[in-house]
Amino acid sequence: QVQLVESGGGLVQAGGSLSLSCVASGSFWRINAMGWYRQVPGMQRELVAAITSGGSTNYGDSVKGRFTISRDNAKNTVYLQMNSLKPEDTAVYYCAAGHAATTTPSQYWGQGTQVTVSS
Repeated sequence: QVQLVESGGGLVQAGGSLSLSCVASGSFWRINAMGWYRQVPGMQRELVAAITSGGSTNYGDSVKGRFTISRDNAKNTVYLQMNSLKPEDTAVYYCAAGHAATTTPSQYWGQGTQVTVSS
């Protein structure tokens, strides 16, 4: 089993930046893909960004050019650097991970961290 713990959410003004982190523990050596999704109440969870152990990345269209995903395999950690934040980026952000080499991981989930962007 794999446990994911997110940190770094909070409140920021539009145009600002935030960085999220997610640490994997447990059977993390079996993890290939890690990523971030977000969800607004009443809406479907959407992919923000994901990265495989080989470095392949995938970004949601709404965040391309503003967000950057990276990972430190030695620390079992994935990061999401969010720049030029907009009010529509407000959501609960979830860390996700999976064993498959896919850029849409969904096997394991974190508890979520709130990101609020004020206008």
